[in-house]
Amino acid sequence: MGTMTEHEHVIEVTDLRRVYEGGFEAVRGITFHVKRGEVFALLGTNGAGKTSTVELLEGLAAPAGGRVRVLGHDPYATGVPPGRAKSKPWGRAAIRPRTGVMLQEGGFPSELTVAETARMWAGCVSGARPPREVLALVGLERRTDVRVKQLSGGERRRLDLALALLGDPEVLFLDEPTTGLDAEGRRDTWELVRALRDAGTTVLLTTHYLEEAESLADRLAILHEGRIAATGTPAEVTAAQPSRISFRLPEGYALGDLPPLPELGVCDHELDARVVRLRTRELQRTATELLLWARHAGVELRELDARSASLEEAFLGIAREASTARQKEHAA
Repeated sequence: MGTMTEHEHVIEVTDLRRVYEGGFEAVRGITFHVKRGEVFALLGTNGAGKTSTVELLEGLAAPAGGRVRVLGHDPYATGVPPGRAKSKPWGRAAIRPRTGVMLQEGGFPSELTVAETARMWAGCVSGARPPREVLALVGLERRTDVRVKQLSGGERRRLDLALALLGDPEVLFLDEPTTGLDAEGRRDTWELVRALRDAGTTVLLTTHYLEEAESLADRLAILHEGRIAATGTPAEVTAAQPSRISFRLPEGYALGDLPPLPELGVCDHELDARVVRLRTRELQRTATELLLWARHAGVELRELDARSASLEEAFLGIAREASTARQKEHAA
């Protein structure tokens, strides 16, 4: 691993933009940073700009605007700038040996075996770890003699991850790392990512599994139509959304018999077949006042359920809010 301090930003993105041929702007001025030894997740619906952003961080394309730095270098820059010693790595040359990349699809030669593929890849990596070691890390130690074309989709994702780990990277880019994996494979991958983070590896991942982001990410950003709609820890992002309480109305009572809902801190409610659903930004106060009312009335609130917003609810709420804001902007 490198000598960076805990407080340095391994990845710095400032007002980053990406425009494809024809003028489609996939990334529209986003800014974020990732600290050393942190797992950072990029979330978003299909077409939100996740992969477009990661490709810029990996140096696979030049940004249309803004600035990106990985380990202090421009990942796309090649050559040596004026006044810089040629013997000192710079730009892409300085970054590549220190990063690992797991693309959405590896595209390996189908006739090679797993072991042959790993050995071939190791020959392209500076200071590669023993191939059998990384294959064991991802659970492919018993599939080394199997041809790539005979692997399942989940096994191919495991191979993609193994090859990304060959160089013992300081920074690891994972683009949808658990797509195609079964539940056990997904959990195994999560444990491996946590172990890498604990060892000091910085991980940036994209995923459409919200449970995965909630379980792994120290911080995250939710992209919507090429912009960052929300960022922070999973707890901070979910805390910005209302909590919910639901229960079945006691027999003989109507919704109007409850205390005035605004006085309970309720910001929204609905009634469906005598089941009351409340949304509140003050979960403890609302739940306490509701239970005090039930005790005073001498009734039981059956099917009572109170919980904070999940990341999925926050994600959907943020997407709706962003879409509504964009529609108003276009209509103005």
